Amino acid sequence: MKLTIVIPAYNEEQAIASIIERTLAARETIARETPVSDVEIIVVSDGSTDRTAEIAGGFEDLRLIAFERNRGYGAAIKRGFAEADGEFVGFLDADGTCDPEFFGTLCTAIVDERAAVAIGSRMGPNSRMPAIRRLGNRIYAFVLSALSNKVVTDTASGMRVIRRDILPQLYPLPDGLHFTPAMSARVLMDDRMTIVERPMAYEERIGESKLHVIRDGVRFFRTIFEMSLMWRPTRMFGGAALATAAVVLLLALHPLETWWTTGRLQEDTIYRLLFCSFLGTVSATMTSAAAIGERVHRLCTQPSRPWTFLSAGLDRLYTWSGIGAAAGLSLPVLAWLIGEGLWTRLTLGVVTLHWSRVVLAGSIAFTLVQMAVTTLIVNILRFHAARNSLANQQAVDAEVPIHTVSRHSSPSVPFEPCEILAPV
Repeated sequence: MKLTIVIPAYNEEQAIASIIERTLAARETIARETPVSDVEIIVVSDGSTDRTAEIAGGFEDLRLIAFERNRGYGAAIKRGFAEADGEFVGFLDADGTCDPEFFGTLCTAIVDERAAVAIGSRMGPNSRMPAIRRLGNRIYAFVLSALSNKVVTDTASGMRVIRRDILPQLYPLPDGLHFTPAMSARVLMDDRMTIVERPMAYEERIGESKLHVIRDGVRFFRTIFEMSLMWRPTRMFGGAALATAAVVLLLALHPLETWWTTGRLQEDTIYRLLFCSFLGTVSATMTSAAAIGERVHRLCTQPSRPWTFLSAGLDRLYTWSGIGAAAGLSLPVLAWLIGEGLWTRLTLGVVTLHWSRVVLAGSIAFTLVQMAVTTLIVNILRFHAARNSLANQQAVDAEVPIHTVSRHSSPSVPFEPCEILAPV
């Protein structure tokens, strides 16, 4: 096995010589103590305006790639990966914070655990990470663990090893410093891939940090949520729908209690009920988005992951039978709410209904219309998914002798990467 180590560097003239020397020296230890027998080193100068590229170019036994302009931390790593020819690819920051010999531990872990990605966690007892960054990383890890139902302690570590054959499944990934949390989120959101962590020593960096706590912290949060939305739309939208519905229920408890005990609503509850109506439409919209997002994800990603209880339930809800059941339950309620008002309006020309009945009826009617429109969209996606499945089956049948094709077999569809790395 061969490991390719990529060192992205942007204006790191104070630290680049030291990290290259340490990485070159670590090759023997890595080859001796792990299944890896060969180590390749690629340094990518990301448009450095100091002597970084010049210093790196003075070393032998490595490959130097120099960008003419700064393209970003993630862009430098991806270019190094594109030039790599090892079964494993790894990277570490050029600031001297990580020990290159730790690649041995990561390579052993990724082989033993048959994982997709092995991460060096900076949250262990031997870490000298500044307190504010440690707090931020703990928050990122908590959020991502909650969204993925998998435990992770360091989402943004700058030292990790990846199986090169899974890179097409990881892409697209961003070009900036949020490359690492995006990769962590991508792996954690896919049940077919696993991620392992090993605690590592982490030192104070040499030179000035390129990380801006507030700006990059916000970007990291946004990246985690965006990646979660791309790969787990049902969980994200469904969670938002349930949370919004819970708020509606809490806000409506007091008016409902008043109506139940007195038979009428106080006039000052109009604002609360209008807000509940608004939140109800938001919850219905999020539910529709969950069903559509799941179907779009399955249309674009092959092979599709197994259905969860929530995703399968939503898919059954947005069918014509589901719409019929919802309408059967809602129409009698609508008749009770506004039937008398409609009758008096037609016969006497006046409406004597309380405003609360109209508000509630409008929310129910909006939800029914939205369900119908969502069902139409979901059926379009089902149709195209069936066409794709039929086309794939016909392609397999054209290549495989007819006597070897089972009626119950389902073809395995290769993953198509979403991004092609273009040469610089």
